[in-house]
Amino acid sequence: MTGFFWDIDGNKIPEFPSLGPLVESWISQHCVIPDRFNAGDPWVSYDWQAWVTLNHYRVKPEAKIGQLASAFHYRRSLVIGPQKSGKGPGAATWTLNEAVGPAVFWGWAGGGEKYRCADWGCSCGWWYKYEHGEPMARPWPMPLIQLTASSSDQVANVYDPLKSMVKQGPLSELLRVGEEFTRIGDQGRIDAVTSSALSRLGNPVSFVLMDETGTWNDVNKLRKVATTQRRGLAGMGGRAIETTNAPDPSEDSVAQRTLESKATDIFRFWREPPKHLSWKNKAERRKILVYVYKGSDHIDIDAIEAEAAEIAETDPSQAERFFGNRMVYGAGAWADIEKWDAKAEPREVPEGIEVVVGFDGSDVDDHTAIRCETKEGYQFTPTFSDGRPMIWNPAEHGGQVPRLEVAAAIDRVFAQYRVVRMYADPPWWETEIDEWAAKYGETVVLRWATYRPVQMHAAAERLLTDINKADSTFRHDGCSLTQVHVRNARKAPRPAERYVLAKPSQSQKIDACVTSVICHEAAGDATAAGLWTTTYAVYMA
Repeated sequence: MTGFFWDIDGNKIPEFPSLGPLVESWISQHCVIPDRFNAGDPWVSYDWQAWVTLNHYRVKPEAKIGQLASAFHYRRSLVIGPQKSGKGPGAATWTLNEAVGPAVFWGWAGGGEKYRCADWGCSCGWWYKYEHGEPMARPWPMPLIQLTASSSDQVANVYDPLKSMVKQGPLSELLRVGEEFTRIGDQGRIDAVTSSALSRLGNPVSFVLMDETGTWNDVNKLRKVATTQRRGLAGMGGRAIETTNAPDPSEDSVAQRTLESKATDIFRFWREPPKHLSWKNKAERRKILVYVYKGSDHIDIDAIEAEAAEIAETDPSQAERFFGNRMVYGAGAWADIEKWDAKAEPREVPEGIEVVVGFDGSDVDDHTAIRCETKEGYQFTPTFSDGRPMIWNPAEHGGQVPRLEVAAAIDRVFAQYRVVRMYADPPWWETEIDEWAAKYGETVVLRWATYRPVQMHAAAERLLTDINKADSTFRHDGCSLTQVHVRNARKAPRPAERYVLAKPSQSQKIDACVTSVICHEAAGDATAAGLWTTTYAVYMA
């Protein structure tokens, strides 16, 4: 035991107990390169694949014989990698180890003990000598494994190299390969499962490989598949590995939820490129590709760069996700978030200045938001005296928007600024809107329904134009909550090539973005109606 490991970036870190060295040795002895010119040669894991192995098989220092999943530091692992970087073949090696290799913790070595293949029905003659204090292992007695993906073509990314490894290597005496499943001895099996063959789900399983979970969500019902499989794993003490390209944040995928989960017993491997490098800059894009494909020696960066550039002509976000390994919103996103961020220019807004107000209210689910805009086109979220932004998440208020506080906020806005026009989305708030109209003027406070596709499409396009135009005077305060909602907003198509704004999922809110659209529309209408009476200079911070 050296006392140290080196991670994939060459950093020296304290050593932790892991079956990784044993598993990697077993893989190099039993798995082969599945295709290309070196097909059939012994498999040697890339550094990043070995790093995943080392961490996935990390053992708790207090682990005891008889513990299964609970013996390991991580309950499951997530691997996010670029297209063709070796995720599929790597997953095949991990799956084969779970099938017939040393995958179950089996005590601590005193020093000199050996893992012998002959003890487990393999005649290859290989053995591994344990060091003192090293965790030992044995194979699963009756492994039940599922390789799962959205389609047969997708599951083939793992199952095809697995079959080749078995047929061309020493594992052919232990495994009988079929087109849809592989026999492990007399009672174990590896099933290739797709969304069209869900009848195989629900059984206790020892290992699950979930491929491309960046596309698994509620729409294609694969989130339910993931949940069902995890229940099956829990029942048998098994574990899982997810592999995927960088997910589209708008799809609220299984991979994204795994990545963002607060659970500490999930190992996450994602070589995210440096944020300062721009995908749109050719020289910097090259640096991104070199970084994310580091260690995948079979990759021709020139070929990858050419393919990425071609895809970027029609779908730049897909190219950046697939090859740049970044989580970026797909082509259905309403706004280019970089252009929105470029318009951020926080300013001090003096009391008494003329503004318009946008209001989008909810009750128990979505957020409620207030946004203001000046004659010069500066939009901001008003705040309370203690600095709290006037955006409410009902989950932070016992599950319901605090209506009295919202009403007090509207009163504060009218007291602090000279409101020339207020547009308010009526659902859930009709009574309050009527009260505000009676209090502040029926020509000032107006209902503005966001569910009207003609009007909403036109209003969204007007704000989008001012976001995109480099010479527009539109600026905003950089409100972080509004930025998240703008990032989430999607175009939901309507007839006549129109759209309204929609949430990508129930958990991803867009209310502050909708409020910004309403507010900007009120500003434009106030200008057209000649409601602005005072000219103000642009107030800089």
